[in-house]
Amino acid sequence: MQKKLLEAIFCRIKGEPFAVTYWDGDTRVYGTKDKEGEPSLRLMINEKLNLKEMFLEPDVKFGEAYMDRKIDFEGDLRAIFSLLLENENLFKGSTDQKGLLQRFLKSQKETSSQKQAENVQYHYDLGNDFFELWLDKTMSYSCAYFKSPEDSLDQAQLQKIDHVLRKLQLKEGERLLDIGSGWGWLLIKAAKEYGVEALGITLSKEQEEGTKRRIAEEGLEDRVKVRLADYRDLPAEGPTFDKIVSIGMFEHVGKDHKSEYFSALNKMLKPGGLSLLHTMTHPTEIPTNPWLEKYIFPWGYIPSLREVMWELPEHSFHLIDAESLRLHYSMTTGRWADNFEKVVDRVEEKYGERFVRMWRLYLNGASISFLYSGLDIHQLLFSKGLNNELPLTRDYLYKM
Repeated sequence: MQKKLLEAIFCRIKGEPFAVTYWDGDTRVYGTKDKEGEPSLRLMINEKLNLKEMFLEPDVKFGEAYMDRKIDFEGDLRAIFSLLLENENLFKGSTDQKGLLQRFLKSQKETSSQKQAENVQYHYDLGNDFFELWLDKTMSYSCAYFKSPEDSLDQAQLQKIDHVLRKLQLKEGERLLDIGSGWGWLLIKAAKEYGVEALGITLSKEQEEGTKRRIAEEGLEDRVKVRLADYRDLPAEGPTFDKIVSIGMFEHVGKDHKSEYFSALNKMLKPGGLSLLHTMTHPTEIPTNPWLEKYIFPWGYIPSLREVMWELPEHSFHLIDAESLRLHYSMTTGRWADNFEKVVDRVEEKYGERFVRMWRLYLNGASISFLYSGLDIHQLLFSKGLNNELPLTRDYLYKM
């Protein structure tokens, strides 16, 4: 009976031909079958599955089944994700969307700074040695900026940092705050090349320690600082900044706390000052993918672009520039996935096979999601109040 139910689904999938090998050894081919030769994609169902659970929570249970080796794949995992997304209508309606939304909204009510710090540390404090295995030399764990598909990941990440710093129009002697400063390369580059005084804050102890080492190596202790701090606590200390940047941190703010972020910015940014927000976005307001929330980013929320835009005038911010980097992030996560596969043995030795399979799903799934799901990433540049001294064109962004 279970095989018949699965066959009824597989027979409706259109696109790249794929083979399915069932738990009893039976192999069948589905998809568009007008191509010659054996399919390059294969799904192995190693044991009977709890189909009720799979249909109620397909994202979670599908991922867990792979993590636990109940199912496996042969072929390009990104091609398999593409096939699933092309046929996602077959799986819609099975999930308890109302219950999922209620559970998600309840989880987003959490306001504890300690709880949010714990969730950030769950992901980023896996260890500097883990991220060093597959990130680029700058340890940039955010979307790169490719001027050409042939650009190396190292080159593209440096180009992203340069792109951001040019947008901020830094001037010597200015004060720069980086909220969620990662491993600090932007701070160091800003200080060395623009002569600014830079402060980075993070909730990750591993990132703080790694950044402090870099600052010391560059001899920039007098101009660059990094602290373990929550952005909501900083305004009470009274600091002000000419420019504020945040890259890949806003997804951790939470659905109900977006206003707190912009309120903190308003208190710390000087009148006429510029801020750049680099964040993932959805076209509309939807809950976080439940598998990602459970295993990769606890408590995370990817806002819609209009949710973010709504907040700007509420806090006296004026939009100057908005840029989509959707294709850039698909390429970035694809490079990460490729790098990850090169060091799988070392990752598995330290964290185990289930961890490897979990991160393999995450990185490859992200790359395809940015191509086909509507998931996007935006850089928004805005000023506090009106700033009439800004350039009339964007030429300054592309002058070398």
